[in-house]
Formats: sequence, C-alpha cells, structure tokens
Amino acid sequence: MSVTDTTSSLSLNDILANSSVKTNTTTDGLTGAVSSATGSQSLGKDAFLQLLVTQLKNQNPLEPQDNGAFVAQLAQFSSLEGITTLNTTVSGIASNYNSSQALQASSLVGRSVIAPGSKSVVDTSKSMTGTVVMPSSVSDATLKITDADGKAVRTIDMGAQSAGNASFIWDGKNDAGETVAAGTYTFAASTTIDSQAVSLITNLPATVNSVTISQTGGELMLNLAGLGSVALSKVTTIGI
Repeated sequence: MSVTDTTSSLSLNDILANSSVKTNTTTDGLTGAVSSATGSQSLGKDAFLQLLVTQLKNQNPLEPQDNGAFVAQLAQFSSLEGITTLNTTVSGIASNYNSSQALQASSLVGRSVIAPGSKSVVDTSKSMTGTVVMPSSVSDATLKITDADGKAVRTIDMGAQSAGNASFIWDGKNDAGETVAAGTYTFAASTTIDSQAVSLITNLPATVNSVTISQTGGELMLNLAGLGSVALSKVTTIGI
C-alpha cells in the first residue's frame, strides 16, 4: 500500500494565492463589522472594539498584526473610552446647571428688577426709581415721560452728570404737580454731546411675571409684566 504525498505539489505561489484570498476576506470582514456595529452613525467605543476584534480574527497569517500597531490601537481605544466618559460627565454637569437655573428662576418670580427698556408699568401712588446710562460726562440731561397716548406728562431736568448710571426718581406727578393715573409710561432721556442731540439708554423697574428656561442651555429670560422678555444678564438690579 503506497501513500502519496500531495503537499509537495503546493508551490509558494499557491500559498500566496490562498493568502490573498484570506486578505480579501479580512477586508470584507472589517467592512461587515463596521456596517453591523455603526450602521449610518459614527464610530463609538463598542463599534471600535468590535472592529479591532474582527481585524485580529481575520488578519493575514503571513503578515500578522504588528505589536506596535496593536499597542497604538489599544491606546486609541483607551483615549476613546476616556472621551466618552468625559462627555457623560459634562452632560451631567450641564443637567445640574439647568436645575440650578430652574431654582434661580423660581426665586425671581414676583420680584421687581431694573432692566434696560423705554417703558414701565408704574404705580403712581408711590415714587419709582430708575437710571439713565451716561456714555460720558455731560453738562445737561433731560428725561421726558409720556403716557400710553403719547402725551407728555413730566419733564425731569437731570442737570450735569458724570459717565455711568445716573439715578432719577419720579413721584408719579405731572408738571402741574398732580398725581397721574397708574399705567404704562414711556421714558426718553436725551443730552447733547459735541453739539449733537443723543438719545440715552434708560434702565426702568418692572415686575417679573414668569421666567423662560432654555432647553438647550441658553440664558434665562425674564418675562416682565406688560413689557415682554429680557435676558437675565441685562438686569442691573434685583429685588428693588
């Protein structure tokens, strides 16, 4: 009984040919791993690990994974894991910040604030306080108050003022000394700078009716009674 050795008929080219088929299988395996792990989304840590394992399973036996390249891939995986953990931590901090904003918001409702604006709902039975922003030192500034119908009820001479916020007080009376009705009034301040008439910014009191909290991490918006919304950062005084 004779035994025929068929292995001797395999040449180096045959082995390399078989090796090239394996290489194609490796490419197909990696492509399949990426598709099954990620779909149409970007690579995450689980997809990266599945890709790495698939690459090791389908590596070319004649050209195995280099130790240095393998260590580099592990380092990349470790970095990806750290970034994922950092993102989770930052998301938690952002959530806590939003909760803190909600707590701040609840304490502002019903309180009075001073914020930039030209109109204010005034209870004329008592005095109100506001400020006018002076861009520079001026020799004379005037504040004109008009009612909802556009009728001038009071003109306040603020005199010379230095740069900064200049306070004013209105006692709710017109130029004749009579107390006017409560309601919404418009305040317009002006001065003369370099022989040019300049309108000035007024900061007026208002009551906070409600607060709008941004769901995307934006700034708190205060909804003022009869005056609309203003950003919290624009408020100059709280709890007057």
